[in-house]
Amino acid sequence: MRRVEKPWGYELIWAEAEGYVGKILHITQGQKLSRQYHNEKEETFLIQDGEMDLEIGDAANVQVIRMKKLDTYHCKPKTIHRMVAVTDVDVVEVSTNHLNDVVRLEDAYGREGTSKA
Repeated sequence: MRRVEKPWGYELIWAEAEGYVGKILHITQGQKLSRQYHNEKEETFLIQDGEMDLEIGDAANVQVIRMKKLDTYHCKPKTIHRMVAVTDVDVVEVSTNHLNDVVRLEDAYGREGTSKA
């Protein structure tokens, strides 16, 4: 397992294989990931603990889904999304192994463009 520090918290990568990756994203209350999409990466989220708002769609037309413990969401490629921590939240993410497939549309931490998650 490896820990990757992020401006919004950290991620624990607990599985990394040829076809999939398993992570736990710890997002600190009030923090948010970038509004982003993936060209190829497909992911499913499971709330392990805490609450978050999952924003789906671009900033002009966003749907907000309040997610609580054991809620899940399947995010297909090209889906614009953003996670916002209502409380400290732990999100189990299982995805395809396209770790560098991130297109950032908006970011609270000054990260721009296409890069690592």
